[in-house]
Amino acid sequence: MRTPYRAAATAAALALAATGLLTTGSAHAASHAASHAVTPHLAQSCSQSHLPLPDSSCQPGAYNPDVTQDTIGSTICVSGWTKTVRPPASYTNRLKVQQIGEYGYADTDTTDYEEDHLVPLELGGAPKDAKNLWPEPRYGDEQAGDKDHVENRLKTAVCGGEVTLDAARGAIAADWTTALAKLGLE
Repeated sequence: MRTPYRAAATAAALALAATGLLTTGSAHAASHAASHAVTPHLAQSCSQSHLPLPDSSCQPGAYNPDVTQDTIGSTICVSGWTKTVRPPASYTNRLKVQQIGEYGYADTDTTDYEEDHLVPLELGGAPKDAKNLWPEPRYGDEQAGDKDHVENRLKTAVCGGEVTLDAARGAIAADWTTALAKLGLE
């Protein structure tokens, strides 16, 4: 019986191979493999219908238990703190490939997505929980880069005492495109 980790790693490797991100051997071997490749079927289990938001049944958001209203002065409000909890790219890239398949995106170029935290690290989002990470498109009307502004404004508001941590987390997890307006921060 395969372990869940091994199954996920196998799916990620197959997805990487299918998108041309994983190559081994000589150019001849790669050409031969491409002409005899079988495209793996990754079942779509998350809906794109919520874009620019993630499918809440797949990514409802998750919190870092070390970050609370009482600990913000020693966690998120300390400059550079997110660097201490940010997961390595080796983890997020593997997860991004897996989740691109789960969302059934026709565009499988991983550079077109940011593996983003729904509840950002700046607000004490869970760093490595797949329920808090999703492949957010870098294209469309509302893009991954647009969310960064919202995240930074919310962190400033929380650390400045304008809103509570729970209010900021709830607003961004519900709908990052309306979070600032919902909290009166626009």
